[in-house]
Amino acid sequence: MPIAKLRSRLAGALIVILSAAPAVAADKPAIDHGDTAWMLASTALVLMMTVPGVALFYGGMVRKMNVLATIMQSFAICCLVSVLWMVIGYSLAFTDGSPVIGGLSRVFLRGLDLTTASPLAPTIPETVYAIYQMTFAIITCALITGAMADRMRFSALLLFTTFWLILVYVPIAHWVWGGGFLGTAGVLDFAGGTVVHINSGVAGLVAALVLGKRRGYRVENLAPHNLVLSVTGASLLWVGWFGFNAGSAVAADGRAGMAMAVTQIATAMAALSWMFSEWMVQSKPSVLGIISGAVAGLVAITPASGFVAPGGALVIGLVAGVVCFWASTSLKNALGYDDSLDAFGVHGIGGIAGALLTGVFAVGAFSATADSPGGSAGLLEGNPGQVLTQAYGVAVTLVYTAVATLILLKIVDAIIGLRVDQETEREGLDLRLHGETVH
Repeated sequence: MPIAKLRSRLAGALIVILSAAPAVAADKPAIDHGDTAWMLASTALVLMMTVPGVALFYGGMVRKMNVLATIMQSFAICCLVSVLWMVIGYSLAFTDGSPVIGGLSRVFLRGLDLTTASPLAPTIPETVYAIYQMTFAIITCALITGAMADRMRFSALLLFTTFWLILVYVPIAHWVWGGGFLGTAGVLDFAGGTVVHINSGVAGLVAALVLGKRRGYRVENLAPHNLVLSVTGASLLWVGWFGFNAGSAVAADGRAGMAMAVTQIATAMAALSWMFSEWMVQSKPSVLGIISGAVAGLVAITPASGFVAPGGALVIGLVAGVVCFWASTSLKNALGYDDSLDAFGVHGIGGIAGALLTGVFAVGAFSATADSPGGSAGLLEGNPGQVLTQAYGVAVTLVYTAVATLILLKIVDAIIGLRVDQETEREGLDLRLHGETVH
């Protein structure tokens, strides 16, 4: 073969190889600086939802002698869950394993470096994704404390939280978001209607039933001591929730923008619908009512936020305000349980309503992919089966959480006891458990 012809063929082959290299690289998404910046901000926003958001929201609603103990619960849970998530929680929830639980490849977050990306969020560093999901675990555990305010031992809370995170929250997170059987079945939960709110709300209800009523319930004045703190906490929750819902797009894109829009619409509508419901039933609109309604709207739009349009969000907010007001007043009074700060009435019922309504209002185009160009359409787009799928997810979460939480509470009660003694409850948890008081 002539030298010139050989050189020509080699040069042609080299051109083909070099021109193909960018196409191969393009198949693997690169870490995007814009997405990463948005997710760093979202992570901080969601962390703010617990400390100080939930801490102040709940702290203002208890009596003065228990405010420090209540705030301490949120702060300590933030610390405890952060460590447990790093050690084992993230790995079991979000790595490859079985349809029921993940694997151990990320125990102690091993294997992460500056450029590692998560398969579940390929345009951001996996470190950011892991800590973002950590903030969801933190707030879920903190929300439960609202149902057992004024009467649970601090040591028992820490032990229960350890068990509950690993044995309840982590499996459900994997089932829905980590490649588990609920996600595979088509259950839609954009930002935590089942994983966070039904989960924490049902756990709170079980805890309230196991612990029993507060001393003086319906006899003594157990009214909130400082609603200014609660309004401040609710406001921080509202702002932080944009990281919760819009951040769940895991990208700075149009879906995040829509999630932010529908979150604002549903929250405002739910606050108004709770306020007017209370005004009609009890003759006066209360500050506690309107902030509770806002939180109910935030809860209900959470599973739907990446799947519904503004019109659907308006209806979801309207329904959430009414049904959560009913659950926190009429239902609670009829059944006689003492869910101190309405963890079940707002998060449990709001989460159930939002999850089911997601199946009604889901817009197929919002969840369309190359593999599923039609997306996950809801009832209004001719797919009634999505409502049944949502009901399946709700039922599985509700049953598993209720049974597992009951067992764990009984175990903790047998080991160290759940409830403080009557003298501690009478004098207040601040002084007796922590040696401090608010002056």
